[in-house]
Amino acid sequence: MDIKSKVGQRIKELRHSLKLSQEALANKSDVDRTYMTDVENGRRNISIEVLEKIIAALEVSFSEFFNSKEFKK
Repeated sequence: MDIKSKVGQRIKELRHSLKLSQEALANKSDVDRTYMTDVENGRRNISIEVLEKIIAALEVSFSEFFNSKEFKK
């Protein structure tokens, strides 16, 4: 699995844990809903700035975000 897919999977996992729709997370992150769909499906190479917005909207820190099985070898 490539890094884009891993990031997308982690976003989806955290979004589900907060019981947010893609649209709600997109609004909270100030990004377009279709963009959020592409990110979750590993089709977008997102910037650090956008990732920071999404992580803040998910109410976790960068270390919490990257401390998951998706990022372990």
